[in-house]
Amino acid sequence: MSHCQEFFTKGSTMKECYFSRLWMFAALAAIGTTLELSAARALQPAAAQAPVDLGSASNFAVLAGSTVTNTGATTVDGDLGLFPGTAVTGFPPGTVNGTIIAGDPIAEQAQIDLTIAYNDAAGRLVDAVTVAGNLGGLTLTPGLYKSTSSLEISSGDLTLDALGDANAVFIFQMASTLTTTKGRQVILSGGADASNVFWQVGSSATLGTDSIFQGNILALASITLTTGATLDGRALARTGAVALDSNTISAFTLGDCTGDTLVDLAEFAEFALCLGGPMQPPSDLDCGCADLDHDGDVDLGDFGIFLERFAIP
Repeated sequence: MSHCQEFFTKGSTMKECYFSRLWMFAALAAIGTTLELSAARALQPAAAQAPVDLGSASNFAVLAGSTVTNTGATTVDGDLGLFPGTAVTGFPPGTVNGTIIAGDPIAEQAQIDLTIAYNDAAGRLVDAVTVAGNLGGLTLTPGLYKSTSSLEISSGDLTLDALGDANAVFIFQMASTLTTTKGRQVILSGGADASNVFWQVGSSATLGTDSIFQGNILALASITLTTGATLDGRALARTGAVALDSNTISAFTLGDCTGDTLVDLAEFAEFALCLGGPMQPPSDLDCGCADLDHDGDVDLGDFGIFLERFAIP
């Protein structure tokens, strides 16, 4: 019998139990947050940017030009598209929680919209902050960041801090490649939303083994997710392939278990049922949506992320 079931038998409603339990964890999370000190290096805040309009490409978690290949138990939450190529392989064993659309006018229009979005992101000029090389260990605030060569995340994790603005936009321009090494993460804080993070890649992007990445990757050529890499966002390749290997890709809003683009009361009770604690694996497949930091359990870390995104419509 769960704690809430025991509580319910003593005269209180299940709803009262869920809410009291969640707000207790919220108070603990808030206390923990006040005690944290950041040792990460930070750049000066950049000017606010408007989001990049993906058009119909936003309907796709994966979109490629030549081929889409997969090895292993990849999960794609969202549609998978391909144009002008038609060859999609590896599904199954991979799973697409959406529709595979290859070589037809819908995928063609998505590629047209992706090209427009790519050119928009690449053409932003105002108030760009110059960056180069390794972004690992940095904390960056919203704005436009530009590299005339390649970018990587290798010596540490990259934190994107929205400074309390859930609509904050991050745009990264790079003339060449984007690379993350094994186990590195892009961490969202201060209410940052992966759907408002855009990576305009002048050639190809590669996400390292078991890395966790946030945002929309708009690559001129190809995108490769190596074994176990997770992408909260979209893999959108204009001309080349998207190659997958036992990955999780979600184009949905982080924490939005109902798929309505909001994290609200519809998710609140579900999160309470899934909240188990450190080292306690999610109790069922549906609880995977509540594991927001992808560490295999649903605990205070996940609840802190949930609170950052929670809104009453």
